[in-house]
Amino acid sequence: MSKEEIHVVMLPWSAFGHLIPFLELSIALAKSGIHVSFISTPKNIKKLPKIPPNLSTLIDFIPIPLPKLDPNLLPESSEATVDIPGEKIQYLKLACDFLQKPVKKILAEKSPNWIIVDFSHHWAVDISRDLNIPIILYYVFNGAAAVFFGAQQFLVGDGQKRLTPESWTFPPKWVDFPSKVAFKKHEADLMQPGVFGQNASGMSDASRLAKILRSCKAIAILHAKTTGKPVFPVGFLPPEKIREESKKTVKEVPIFQWLDEQNPSSVVFVGFGSECKLNKEQIHEIAYGVELSGLPFLWALRKPDWANDESEILPPDFLHRTAGRGVVHIGWAPQREILGHPSVGGSLFHAGWGSIIETLQYGHCLVFLPFIIDQPLNARLLVEKGLGIEVEKAEDGSFSRNEIAKSLRKAMVLEEGEEFRVRARDAANGIFGDEKLHDSYVQKFVEYLENGVGQQED
Repeated sequence: MSKEEIHVVMLPWSAFGHLIPFLELSIALAKSGIHVSFISTPKNIKKLPKIPPNLSTLIDFIPIPLPKLDPNLLPESSEATVDIPGEKIQYLKLACDFLQKPVKKILAEKSPNWIIVDFSHHWAVDISRDLNIPIILYYVFNGAAAVFFGAQQFLVGDGQKRLTPESWTFPPKWVDFPSKVAFKKHEADLMQPGVFGQNASGMSDASRLAKILRSCKAIAILHAKTTGKPVFPVGFLPPEKIREESKKTVKEVPIFQWLDEQNPSSVVFVGFGSECKLNKEQIHEIAYGVELSGLPFLWALRKPDWANDESEILPPDFLHRTAGRGVVHIGWAPQREILGHPSVGGSLFHAGWGSIIETLQYGHCLVFLPFIIDQPLNARLLVEKGLGIEVEKAEDGSFSRNEIAKSLRKAMVLEEGEEFRVRARDAANGIFGDEKLHDSYVQKFVEYLENGVGQQED
């Protein structure tokens, strides 16, 4: 079967840390001539970045309204994790489970060759069986994080006994090489129950993932040793470098006018995205740490739900004390364009994998302050590789302004941090900037989609 005849359907989880990687993979496949149908809710689709115009005939966005729950459980306008506090995510999973019937109807009509599914949509397994369409699990985590969580036998049944919170504080037994990629105690105490604990949907995250792992025909990214399935690394899927017309557009934005006035590689970009919901104490401690560092900074800060107006977000007189040296931008900011500006030299952020790729693509220094899900594992992996510095935290997970300032100065200006700056530049010129390498990974995956198309095995 030729590439032009292949049709895949994407089923991402309703979190933008998942939607964006699924979109990036869709774009990469479309560039190879594969037809992609991308299914999500109307609001989520509307918020996605625009695809290249030349791919518009190959990528179809199919909006499906999210089934409504009691507004006390899930507010009507909530279609993604960014719209709700953490304790409401279980109800979003429940609502997404009700998408099974409309999704099955669409798949029956379109009859695609493959379903590429996220960890959460366990019901895709039932659709796959009923319609005889094979599924592929797309892990949006990096390989190290995926391996840490393990294969299906460690996610359900007796395997759970091996995954107490304490056992998450060191590498699992199937990692047969030296590594420090693991959670700290305060992280494991939150993360382990979140993966294995029951929630309003009636199905734990571990059970969802295990069901898909058992039934999928292949896996993208996950390490082969723990699965026994065909595994296809799809590379970093780095976003395209900012085009000149895009640069001209943002030049008129005040933050870029300020950046133009700064010295090359001198500015720290501070950004924790939309999924990382910081409380007042955390935001203030970060602010004091950035101030103590004495470095120029640009902070893209999402207005927290707890703040009635912008004057409540930052410490008293912070903006006055840092005037001229730093800029705080409240609301959405064009992160890729900021990171691509020559004045930016480093980033203080949560260690989300997508942000790591975007930052290292430009050779910037990495300072990690991880909070949720795979962020701690990502931070430890990059620290282990000598590509970043993690802000030290206390045993309870709290952090201090002094540790933030110390980490920033080491990464950006102190002589002891020069090795990190050199490695970051080398990474940008090497693996993170090697488009041919990443294209070759995608092409191997495309070959599998082309040659592995067939009837579902019994």
